[in-house]
Amino acid sequence: QIHIKMSGCPNGCSQHHIANIGFYGASLKVSGKTMPAYVPHLGGKYVDGEVIYGTRLKSRLPARRVPEAVERWINLYEADRNEGEVFNDFVERVGTARMEEEVKELTMPAEFSLESMQQFIDWNRVDPYKVERGEGECAI
Repeated sequence: QIHIKMSGCPNGCSQHHIANIGFYGASLKVSGKTMPAYVPHLGGKYVDGEVIYGTRLKSRLPARRVPEAVERWINLYEADRNEGEVFNDFVERVGTARMEEEVKELTMPAEFSLESMQQFIDWNRVDPYKVERGEGECAI
């Protein structure tokens, strides 16, 4: 069982920091354009009152590449785990550097072009991504 939590902002409403795999919203600048992205956390949990914060990885993933990153991490876990080893124990054993390496090529944002335009549009949107800030927490 792997818990995945995701929030569009860093405020933590989804509790991404205590998920086995968690993400919070961010952005990337590419050729003067802004791309929606997520910062991953791995190895968090909250069970029976025990709280462990996941480790924040040193990379940002373009939003459209997050599903492939999750798939790669789960495939790596399924292929290389020890018998009976849960996901968090696997992450601790192999290390976050190995998990980052597994998705390294996905963190490289595409250059802005007609072919890569979809990478610059957030999920369920039709217009290119832009950072919008409102008044107060979760204002938008």
